[in-house]
Amino acid sequence: MGHGIVISWIISTVAILIVAHLIPGIRVGGLGSAIIAAAILGLLNALVKPILVILTLPLTILTLGLFLLILNALMFQLAGAFTSGFRVESFWAALLGSIVVSIITYLLNSIMR
Repeated sequence: MGHGIVISWIISTVAILIVAHLIPGIRVGGLGSAIIAAAILGLLNALVKPILVILTLPLTILTLGLFLLILNALMFQLAGAFTSGFRVESFWAALLGSIVVSIITYLLNSIMR
């Protein structure tokens, strides 16, 4: 496993832990749950999201790319559904959580470079 993947995984885990403290409706049972949630979120984003992006391309173009926010929220909710100890209580919590996780991971990745 490359160092880049491990660093991305750690950054995602930290972002999920931060989001759980900031956003009502998102709960993480502990560090282990956050690690598993970050792994599942990474797998969903790598395997499922590209297929959904292609299938929903006309809608994404019609909304000038804003539909991608909906797809991110759905991936976040799916990660919550597949991870015990990581709970996303509503679509709005997932939407806000996915936006904040994206911002945090972007900032932390920028710092790590």
